[in-house]
Amino acid sequence: MAFSCASARLHGRVSAAKCRGGVSPVRRSSCCLYPSARIGLGVRGIRAELPPRASADGGAAAATTSCPAVAVPEAGEVAHPVKEVGAVAPLGVLPEERSEVADVDGSGGNGKFPPGGDGDRGGDSGGWDGGDEGDDEFGPILSFEQVVQEAEKRGVSLTSLPSDMIEAAKSVGIQKLLLLRYLDMQASAWPLGPAIRSCSLLRNRMLVDPSFLFKIGTEIVIDTCCATFAEVQKRGEEFWSEFELYAADMLVGVVVNVALVGMLAPYARFGGGSASQGLLGRVRHAYDALPSSVFEAERPGYSFSVQQRIGTYFFKGILYGTVGFFCGLVGQGIANLIMTAKRSVNKSEDDVPVPPLFKTSALWGAFLGISSNTRYQIINGLERVVEASPVAKRVPAVSLAFTVGVRFANNIYGGMQFVDWARMTGCQ
Repeated sequence: MAFSCASARLHGRVSAAKCRGGVSPVRRSSCCLYPSARIGLGVRGIRAELPPRASADGGAAAATTSCPAVAVPEAGEVAHPVKEVGAVAPLGVLPEERSEVADVDGSGGNGKFPPGGDGDRGGDSGGWDGGDEGDDEFGPILSFEQVVQEAEKRGVSLTSLPSDMIEAAKSVGIQKLLLLRYLDMQASAWPLGPAIRSCSLLRNRMLVDPSFLFKIGTEIVIDTCCATFAEVQKRGEEFWSEFELYAADMLVGVVVNVALVGMLAPYARFGGGSASQGLLGRVRHAYDALPSSVFEAERPGYSFSVQQRIGTYFFKGILYGTVGFFCGLVGQGIANLIMTAKRSVNKSEDDVPVPPLFKTSALWGAFLGISSNTRYQIINGLERVVEASPVAKRVPAVSLAFTVGVRFANNIYGGMQFVDWARMTGCQ
């Protein structure tokens, strides 16, 4: 052909049929069919619109223009880089380059990078299905090699890590913030450091909620102060003579408070280890699938249905009831023994009857399983809302103050409610 197909069409010297007829049956990427030839007209337009240079004999210069001709933009014109590539590169190369970046799997990607987003955040998910909320809260998922590197930076050997964390790092990885928190807390002074390294129940709860010990301490202090005030008012001048009863009540109260806070606290689940077989393994698997409380937040890899949250309420109620019954059995049993021993030595007409042991224990079980379970579930939900608020994130003291206030009000109300229950059942 005397001219490139694009310039020939502009001047009307070659018809569309003739141009298509000039396509080689072997090489189908001619200027007429390749899309960049039409796109490149904006760049090569200057050259295409000029009349063909005449040769010395007055004919058109057929060999002077070809399909891969390089266009020279006018002065002041900014050439488009993509169009320049289409104009400069030989047409026989571009189809192969386009095939490298094609969407080979239909997912919107190019076969080398994940579809959408930037390359840096593409690996943050680590295979979890938790969305951005978990990534923002606990950071990206670290692989086993990254876990080893972070531990070595802190001077901690791999064998010093808990076995369940090692198995989780090898299988699914560990979120970065959880690992860093453990490395910080295990290096703390006595008694926190040794307790974190040796007690998985405390460690897993502290990793998710660093204020866990503060909440337990708040609960114990408030309950002890309120109970002490009530005991002094009730016993009066005989407070010191009946100090053993007061001490037994305080000891049982500490155990109950730890159970009330600990059983509803969120905790880190490291599911990398092999699941145990048999009934115990199935029970453990079912327990791990439940949220720690009705209003526990969902995290990467852990989502809870409405049925699971409802089941958690009744399951925790059974646990609370069991703890309340046995604590009441031990606490009231000690109190009854002391009262019986003292009255065998010095009996008075003003002595109140010894409370029935099993009836009082059953009362404690029912009260914790129904009333305490409901109240503490609500408290956990309220604390979660406050801790997630923008104000508490800017000023962490706000959430701590809310914890003190709501737990203080709960103890006052719970104490008055227990007195009403005890009177209705005849235990007091």
